Amino acid sequence: MLELAGEFPAASRAQWRDLVAGVLRKAGRDELPEPVEEALRVPVATGVTVAPLYSAEDAGELPALAGVPGLPPFTRGARAGAAGVTAAGGADANVPASWDVRQRHTDPDVALTREAMAADLENGVSSLWLVLGEGAVPVESLADVLADVLLDLAPVTLSGGTPAAEAFLTLVEGRTDLAPGGCLGLDPLGLQSATGESQSLDGLADLARRAPDGWRTVVVDGTVFADAGASAVEELGCAVAAGVAYLRALTAQGLTVDEAFGQLEFRFSASADQFTTIAALRAARRLWNRVGEASGASPAARAMRQHAVTSSVMTTRHDPWVNMLRTTVACFAAGVGGADVVTVQPFDAALGLPDAFARRIARNTQTLLVEEGSLARVLDPAGGSWYVESLTEDLARAAWDWFTEIERAGGLAAGLSSGLVGDRIEAVWAQRLARLAHREEPITGVSEFPNPAEKLPVRKPLRPETASGPDRLPKVRAAARFEDLRDVVEATVPRPAVYLARIGPVARNTARATFAANLFQAGGLATPAGDGAAEFSTVGTTVACICGTDRDYAESAASLVAELRAAGATHVWLAGTADVAGVDGQIAPGCDALAAVRTVLDQLGTTTGVLG
Repeated sequence: MLELAGEFPAASRAQWRDLVAGVLRKAGRDELPEPVEEALRVPVATGVTVAPLYSAEDAGELPALAGVPGLPPFTRGARAGAAGVTAAGGADANVPASWDVRQRHTDPDVALTREAMAADLENGVSSLWLVLGEGAVPVESLADVLADVLLDLAPVTLSGGTPAAEAFLTLVEGRTDLAPGGCLGLDPLGLQSATGESQSLDGLADLARRAPDGWRTVVVDGTVFADAGASAVEELGCAVAAGVAYLRALTAQGLTVDEAFGQLEFRFSASADQFTTIAALRAARRLWNRVGEASGASPAARAMRQHAVTSSVMTTRHDPWVNMLRTTVACFAAGVGGADVVTVQPFDAALGLPDAFARRIARNTQTLLVEEGSLARVLDPAGGSWYVESLTEDLARAAWDWFTEIERAGGLAAGLSSGLVGDRIEAVWAQRLARLAHREEPITGVSEFPNPAEKLPVRKPLRPETASGPDRLPKVRAAARFEDLRDVVEATVPRPAVYLARIGPVARNTARATFAANLFQAGGLATPAGDGAAEFSTVGTTVACICGTDRDYAESAASLVAELRAAGATHVWLAGTADVAGVDGQIAPGCDALAAVRTVLDQLGTTTGVLG
């Protein structure tokens, strides 16, 4: 039998640590932690970090504790297997089924929405998600919107509260042929999170009793918390707290524990941080199983039904086509993580209502992964990975701690009203904002490698924000501060600029000149460049940034500062950390890029209003 690496001597973790320590010392790290890999840990969620190396000793018994697919604790999936469906309607055990491909529709133009839904259903989408209400599909037009949909084949999930649920139940009253898998979409606590206004949980059981067979009544929408800036820990903990609140309400209104569990569907965000997404979905199933154990639910009822939606926080308005890559990674992670339903948001979602091309790309992303990538043919493909199992365990424990903190405070509704939830998420988001500003978490096309010459596509405006109270959770995007600043700066005529004064040979100055151009362009600044101070007077700016190597700086940077000032420069920056007399500021990897751009704008006398 062939043994991989069998002819090589075995490597120990101690040897690896010695090599890592050597590299870190060469990089200037004199004081190193013990063990040394702690220096390379990266935060991925509140209280959760990932190490650079995982082995069997890190995982211990975790893979065994994860169980098997289809059985408690459901970490490895809610299903033991999934048979496909033949053309005759029978099961084909040799063809594993896809997850449910669900497309979201919110355009208030009824004719356009009908056309868009028909195109989706004809081209790979298996269920629909309709957003109804003010600024979205009118509730009174529900019958018209669904006129062409074969509801015995395509299930529908609603967002729009009790009015939308009542309208749908009235529309389908008496029908017994509806396709299973739909959801009335009631989420009072999600609405409280979004509006800051207290909501009643009364009447959930009555609607549950009227729901079609195989349908669910309540959606526990964790994306509300993710969209406010929560990490995976807060999203999971808040979702479990909301689920428990709904269980209490449903059982108090006469449903059995198993019936109450069967009325809930969970919705989670899927981001381009693929391993955190995979582990979070696995951890969520484990957490919900633990709630079921404590509640006395049967093993079958404790399996969580998950709907994964590609993250709104990660989408960008600038260079929106890069969103196709982000959503592909997020969709991959959702499939690997075992989501039952997946929605890929169109790449232009941050710009407005998506067009037909964007919707096509969104659904084809899933089709490619399912049909060509065969991603649905493997149950829990990440299972057994020491990294994924360890991350799953860490996320589950941290989220459970947060959930129990919410419970001690009186539950999610009380935690929202008291500010407990909002304050925690705000603090988490503030920490992430700092990483984004310092580009420790780069955003391709926005904070890194922006395209200053891009022309953005124009889309119909999104629905207006819901009226809100003081305790509402905000909606955030990772790229927003860079994009808002860039929009203001690029609208200024003439465009503010920083002259990049190259010093030394091109082969030596290119790296820092590219770095400086990326940083300043991320804030909308133009970056004309030239050799030394020769072309400074021709570019119409008073701020320059010297770009070269430390050796070139030592030899001639001080004299170049003087030349630039003689040519009219009021402020001179340096790309790097060298000690050069006369410079007014420095930019280097890890610096606060937003602060640097704003300082330059102040030096240029450019007003950025509230963004300054």
